[in-house]
Amino acid sequence: MATINLTTKFQPYTDEQFATESKKSLLTNQDFDWTGAHTVKVYKITTAAMNDYGRNGPDSNNWSRYGAVAALDATTEEMTLSKDRSFTFAIDKLDQDETNDQLAAASALARQQREVVIPEVDKYVYGVMTAKAGTKPAALTLTAANIYEEILKGSEVLDNEEVPESGRILVVTPTTYSLMKKCTDIAMETDIGNDVRLKGVIGMLDGMAVQKIPAARLVEGFGFMIAHPCAIVAPVKLDDYKIHDDPPGISGSLVEGRICYDAFVLDNKAKAIYYQAVTKTSA
Repeated sequence: MATINLTTKFQPYTDEQFATESKKSLLTNQDFDWTGAHTVKVYKITTAAMNDYGRNGPDSNNWSRYGAVAALDATTEEMTLSKDRSFTFAIDKLDQDETNDQLAAASALARQQREVVIPEVDKYVYGVMTAKAGTKPAALTLTAANIYEEILKGSEVLDNEEVPESGRILVVTPTTYSLMKKCTDIAMETDIGNDVRLKGVIGMLDGMAVQKIPAARLVEGFGFMIAHPCAIVAPVKLDDYKIHDDPPGISGSLVEGRICYDAFVLDNKAKAIYYQAVTKTSA
């Protein structure tokens, strides 16, 4: 039998992993500036109680017809950046050449940002939101029969807390979204602009933008969350990435990256976040 060595051919193509862009910008705000500082403090001011005006004169306990003079509290809440993260890797010049430039610094850096940096930041921000949510009912099993009722409960809580109706976001996992699609009571408006679709919005429900987020970027047992972006500050103070060509000691490229970020839920606005966890059986 003849011996034939078959040809092996490599194509100049890299099988990239699937990775979605960050969708957290719709849920967070950048209301405060950390430029030149590592910590930002904001005030919380109390208010005075209403009294019955003493039209015929002050009562025996007060000297003023307006009632007892109250003193307002002015306390602060402190937001200190805690996440200072980095990475580095080198690409040898011959490795790049002998892989048909598939192992190139620029594409490797973009891959690092897309598959590592963005998912880490997103998962951290969503984790802070769920941990600091002002309302967290007990975990339950979500079904197609009860999903709409549970979402309405969340909306009701935000209504009673006087959270602005405009701008609310309903965050769901693909599993929860499947339940919503099976619920006969849910009529979701899907005629939305491409600009919000790019931010992960797949429709509107009761005035809320519905945003579908991969379960891997959310905490375990995530059911759904209703949030208003006024409650969450997600600063990125430093977002620095460099490619050094032929630095000392390396024949090739040295890639370095650093990102300093955090997420904070404002104390007086925590009620603008409603988080419903699910039991493991339903997840």
